[in-house]
Amino acid sequence: MSRAPRQPRRFSALVQRITGDSAHAWDLHYAALAAQRGGADVLVLSVGDPSFATPAAARASAVRAIENGDTHYTEIAGRLALRRAVAAEHTARSGQRVAPDNVVILAGAQNALFAVALCLLEAGDEVIVPEPMYLTYGAAIGATGALIVPVACPAQRGFHIDLAALAAAVTERTRAIFFATPNNPTGAVATREELQGIADLACRHDLWVVADEVYSRLCFETEHLSIAALPRMAERTVTVSSVSKSHAMTGWRIGWAVAPPALVAHLHKLVLCMLYGLPGFAQEAACEALRGADAEVELMRATYRRRRDAVSGWLHEAPGLHCLRPEAGMFLLVSVRDTGLTAGQFAQQLYAATGVAVLDAGAFGPSAQGYVRISFALDDEPLERACRHICRFTQDLAARIR
Repeated sequence: MSRAPRQPRRFSALVQRITGDSAHAWDLHYAALAAQRGGADVLVLSVGDPSFATPAAARASAVRAIENGDTHYTEIAGRLALRRAVAAEHTARSGQRVAPDNVVILAGAQNALFAVALCLLEAGDEVIVPEPMYLTYGAAIGATGALIVPVACPAQRGFHIDLAALAAAVTERTRAIFFATPNNPTGAVATREELQGIADLACRHDLWVVADEVYSRLCFETEHLSIAALPRMAERTVTVSSVSKSHAMTGWRIGWAVAPPALVAHLHKLVLCMLYGLPGFAQEAACEALRGADAEVELMRATYRRRRDAVSGWLHEAPGLHCLRPEAGMFLLVSVRDTGLTAGQFAQQLYAATGVAVLDAGAFGPSAQGYVRISFALDDEPLERACRHICRFTQDLAARIR
């Protein structure tokens, strides 16, 4: 007697909510990293991992902590000393007065966004997000069952927020507004008028606001402002940040959420079952970085500004490319529409011909279709070499088209 074929073991619906086009955007980047590990001459401009070393005092603090046996469980919400340092940093730079009870330490800003989404959202909720948006927003919000409602920030506006379009996106199911300032990938920094418009909308409709401020210390000519400091916003705003980009500590995985104490209490319970605390030596390093690395942060900011201008100048020679000057961060969006290729084709063919890996920015949202994202986190010499490769590639491409 034949038996019916056994059905494969199923996965939860969650696996569908955390996949999609954005998850595949990293495929070329992963291939480039694998080739680099194999010894290939590859130049990776597809990720924002600073070339700087973590500040020496922060590294020394971690070494001392390890040598002193700091390798055991730590406080679930983060050590009080680090939460105090984050609160002091946030107060000084945003103008919003907060205490350690407003802070929970998480495994980087990405983990903070995911945890905050889990505590604020549920199936059926709508979340307004200006796009282009960072790639993992879709999965972090989608994991809750909530739906992202993207609002276009087109290049014609310098990728700045259209307040009228934002207001038009609100429905009775809208629960929150998530946005990043400075933005990744565009480098746009929200103006006071834009922040006030978002605040007015949030107060009018009783919405949560989640402000991703990871690049706040890497602004160039434009001042960074925090929406949480505006009137009536402290009670409804969550500010997410980390030491990853500002202090060249991407691998330490230390980030945080600054939020009303009631939300921090819920995050504490989530962290209890998600992380059960973070390594003490890493927290000691972050604490030292926040307390005493202002000079190193300023050097990084000035270097990124110089690299931005250099990359824009180098790529000015490339036929068919048009660079958009970012106001902050470590990324440059470059239009490749006049090359005759899609951004995906451009990235693939550039990598195949030169070993230079860039990211198809269309994964960040429709407003970035036709653009590639170029990181200027590499040191000067490989960065210039990569740009020369890009210029030669576009020159060859233009010659073939003629």
